[in-house]
Amino acid sequence: MQLHAVAALLAVLFGIWLRVSGIEWAVLCLTIGSVMAAEAFNSAIEQLTDMVSPDFNPKAGLVKDLAAGAVTLVAISAVAVAIGIFAPKIWSKYLVLYFS
Repeated sequence: MQLHAVAALLAVLFGIWLRVSGIEWAVLCLTIGSVMAAEAFNSAIEQLTDMVSPDFNPKAGLVKDLAAGAVTLVAISAVAVAIGIFAPKIWSKYLVLYFS
């Protein structure tokens, strides 16, 4: 959760620095919210699994792994969104000047 909070802060700072549009802000906010919600669901599933199955149980471990995998998929999607929004702006703002 801490890593995702830092990534969210960096995304907001990049958004300010690169002056993203209103639609891009909306997409960034929805993406950040999705990652945070996935983390919250993962934490809830882990707590519930620990409560229902306090002893070692391979099925309980599978449930936790699946929940963590879902967070990973959402996080990977968030990285793709960030690249889609920020890469063209960085390219047009800085790299084109370098290669001109």
